[in-house]
This record gives sequence, C-alpha cells and structure tokens, in this order.
Amino acid sequence: MTKIFHLLIVLIFIANNCHALNLSDLWVGEVASKRRDLSAIEASNFMISSAHPLASKAGKDMMAKNGNVVDAVIAAQMVLNVVEPQSSGIGGGGFLLYYDAKNKNYKYYNGREIAPEMAHEKMFLDDNGNPENFLEALQGGKAVAVPGLLKLLKAVHDDHGKLPWKTLFQPAINLARYGYEVDHRLYVNIKKAKYLKNFHETKNLYLDKNGNPFKIGTIIKNEKLAQTLEKIADQGIEVFYNGELAQKIVDKVNSSHINPGFLKLSDLKNYQIKEGKPICAKYRHKYKICSMSLPSSGGVTILQILGILENFDLNKYSPNSISSIHLISEATRIAYEDRNKYIGDKADISIKQMIDKKYLKKRSLLINTNKAAKSYSPGVLNNVDMVDNSKIEPSETTHISAIDKERNAISFTSSIEYFFGSALSVEGFLLNNHMTDFSFIDKIDNKKVANAVGPFKQPRSSMSPTFIFDNNNNLIMILGSPGGPRIIQYVVKTIIASLDWGMDIQEAISLPNFTVLNNVIELEKETNITKYAKKLRKMGHKVKIKDQVSGIHAISVSNDIIIGGADPRRSGVVHGN
Repeated sequence: MTKIFHLLIVLIFIANNCHALNLSDLWVGEVASKRRDLSAIEASNFMISSAHPLASKAGKDMMAKNGNVVDAVIAAQMVLNVVEPQSSGIGGGGFLLYYDAKNKNYKYYNGREIAPEMAHEKMFLDDNGNPENFLEALQGGKAVAVPGLLKLLKAVHDDHGKLPWKTLFQPAINLARYGYEVDHRLYVNIKKAKYLKNFHETKNLYLDKNGNPFKIGTIIKNEKLAQTLEKIADQGIEVFYNGELAQKIVDKVNSSHINPGFLKLSDLKNYQIKEGKPICAKYRHKYKICSMSLPSSGGVTILQILGILENFDLNKYSPNSISSIHLISEATRIAYEDRNKYIGDKADISIKQMIDKKYLKKRSLLINTNKAAKSYSPGVLNNVDMVDNSKIEPSETTHISAIDKERNAISFTSSIEYFFGSALSVEGFLLNNHMTDFSFIDKIDNKKVANAVGPFKQPRSSMSPTFIFDNNNNLIMILGSPGGPRIIQYVVKTIIASLDWGMDIQEAISLPNFTVLNNVIELEKETNITKYAKKLRKMGHKVKIKDQVSGIHAISVSNDIIIGGADPRRSGVVHGN
C-alpha cells in the first residue's frame, strides 16, 4: 500500500508539471529527430522557449511569481540538469547574452569550462605521438575541464536577478527527488552512449539492473542530485567551488579508473567567468546581429556567412530552393575555412579583419552561383601564421531563449559536450568532457594550431547565443541552438528565413535543415529538400541525407507582441503569458 501511495504521489507531481502532456507521445520510433507540428505562440507579458516542457514551465512559473528573465532561465537550466542530463548541467558551462531593456545595453557572460593548470599540449597523444581515439578520450577524468556554469548563473543573478537564489532551485529539486519520466529522446541518447555502463554511479542512474536503458515512461529519481541542488541553493556556489563538492569532484576526476585526470582544488577555487560585449555587425543595412565572441567561433562565423550573403539578393530565391541551398552552402564553406584555421581561445587574430565588409565582399566573389567550387582556402589575414586543424564537435548541448515583462532578455546556450559528458557522475550530476573540444595536436609542420590545449585556456566552441536588433537598436529576436559545429548554420538558417524570407519564428525554425561540413552538404532526412540531392551533385556538391537534430529556440519581438517558437525535432516547448 505504501509503494502504491508513493507511486500515486509521483504521478500526480508529474501530471501537474507536464500539463497532462505525455512526453513519450512526442516521438515515434527510434529516430531522435521525429518532427512535431508546431505553431508559433503569442504572448504579451513574458515568454520562455527551452528544450523540455518541464524546464519551460519552471521558467514561466518564476516570471509568473514576479520574477524576471534571469530567475526564469536559472530555474529552467536547473530543471534541464535533471530531465535532460545528456546535454547540460552544473558539471558543464555555457555562454549567456543578457539584454537590459531600460538602458538598451547588452553583454555576455562567459562561463565556458577552462583547462586545468596541469593540462598540456600532448595530453591527448598516445605513446606513439598519435591523437587518441575520440570516443575513448572523452571518457573519464582526463576529459573534464573546470565547470563554469554555476559561476555564470550566480554572476548574472547577482547583477540582475530578482527572486531569492534558493527559490530558483525548487522545481529541479522536486523533480530529482520525486522523479521524472523518461522521454524518447533521453531513451535514445542513453542507448547511444554505450560507455555509460563503464561508470558505476552513472550506470545506476540511467540503466536498469540488466544494463539496458530505462524504457520510455519509466520514472527516474535522483536523490543525490536533489541533495546536491539543495546544498547549492542553501549554501551558495562556494560549496561547489571551494567546499565538500569541490573535493568530491577533484577526487572523482583524479581517481577515475578510465583516463584519470589531474584536476586540483585550486582549479575550481580560482575559476573566474568573463564578461564583455558580444561581437556585432550590420546585416543588409537594416539589422544588427550580435552573438558570442571568442572562444566561441559562433559569432564571428555567423557574421561572416551573413556578410558574404548580403552581397546576393536572397529574395530572388525561394526558401530552401536548390539555388538558395547552393548559395548559402558555398558562403558557409568559405566562412568555415577561416573558422577552422584561425579561431581559438587567445588566438592571434583580428576579429575586425574577419568581419570587415570589404574582406567579405572579396570572399563573396569566389562563389559561382551555378556551380560548386572544388575547394576553398582560408582568407589571408594580416600578421597571422596558423594552420588548419578542423575538428568535429559533438552535438549534445541545450539552448534557452527568454524575455520578461520589462523586455529584458536572455539567450543562453549551455553544454556538457558529448552525450552525458565524460560519463563521470559526482553526487548525482555529470561532469563535462570539454577538454576534448581542444585540438589533440598543437602543431602541424611547425605551425601552431589555434585551438591547441594549454593551461587555463578555453576550448573553441560553436555555441552561438544571438540577439538581433533593428536600426533603432530595438531588440527584435532572441535565438540559439545546440548542434555542435552545425549550431552556426542552424542559427543562420533561422535568421535568413525570418529576416530575408519573412517567415514567422516557428516557420523559420521548422524549415528543413541543410548544413555543410568538410565540403559535404547534409540534407535533413525525411524532408522535401532531399529531392535536390541529384541536382546538387550535378552542380559539383557532395551530398548526404541525414538526421539533423537541431534544437533551435527563438523568440521574436514586435511592438507589444512576443512570438515564440521551439524546434519540432526535440522535446522543447514555448510557455508565455
């Protein structure tokens, strides 16, 4: 009877938090990107769009309690740590853009992970001097960089938060303690991450007694995480960076039975976030696009792609026609050549050179509108001598877009890097594997690699939280996405679809994805653009048809109306009032 009563309490709690939404019904089959039919959501007071219904609800509830956008985003992120553990959490980091509506000011908070003091340029080379296998290198302590998420969130809360810090953790604590339902996306990702079984604490959280992923609809509880979040809520982040949790993190990293690391307490204690101005540029003389600067490659590459494309009239081409796919892909190929060669933390480059309009005009002249180039080379930048060492980033990340009744706004992308990060769990939460976002080698032909490992460096990222302003400096759009190196292209697609093709925000998000990496165009599986594969190949493109699991969450602002959209390929929803 006691067990039945307890189960009933759990089911009531989940029903109340899901608005009777059965999460397992959002997906069919084994494809993680099964699309849903979504419509744009309108509101007049506030709005949040995130990767999970429970996270969006937590954010909405905070703003309904007279909290602001900061309170909403922190509450939503804590819930995501619980219900979307494969993507983000307190063991990871992120980039956050904040917009102060009263003063029309905006800034970034950089909580990207940092390499430990003992990190060195040869740490991912085997005994023969060759780069280690990525799937082997990401597991265990060596892959863990110093987490920055909590310091980022505490800094933005100290600056702009309204509700008490402790209040923001309660929805996540309740879900961790009383349980949440395994949805299809979590199930598929547990199934993909076969190495979870190598780590005892993580295995016990996400696998059944037979070592199989918990089935869709299973209730997962995480009492250790509930207790951890309670400590941080009650005692502040000091316990994480210079207290008992810090010691447990260090011990877990350094004693890992797979790839032990070399983290020190001082690495956690001395971690500092960075603050500054986003990188911005005009687009078509009508808009100002602002996104994250170094060590993200996102902002500069988005601005390069758009800066190249504004030399063409995209209105001539219908959305996702073969001509628009070709043109946008060629512009992307050119921009990624610069990205791969030049961008890294503390890289000796001039962002101003890379987004200069004359430079981008010159780069645009390389494009033949009827034929794909066999290859492109990086542009020549003054006083830079680096070598290309492009590297594919995994795609497990999350994004939140939110705006409050005062019209303060946040665009926030966070991550633990690969599915379930390093697979190391400490007191219920997962630690990142962001050290593997660095290049595994530091030099090629005696020339330095921009993204080489080094003490206290931040690995290159594609995370691209973005704001868009009109000519009067009014905020008109908030957006971002997960997706590894494809993040940049998902954001660009949404911007073009909205600004150039006049789509509403949900239509822009839902538009079929196409991306290009390593000179191969990837057309989103089971969409109408796959019919162009043969013609694109005739134009000289290499083409693949593949699943494209973006997670674009965006909000557009027009006068007194807020319009939000969520990516139909994931579990996210929009909540507003």
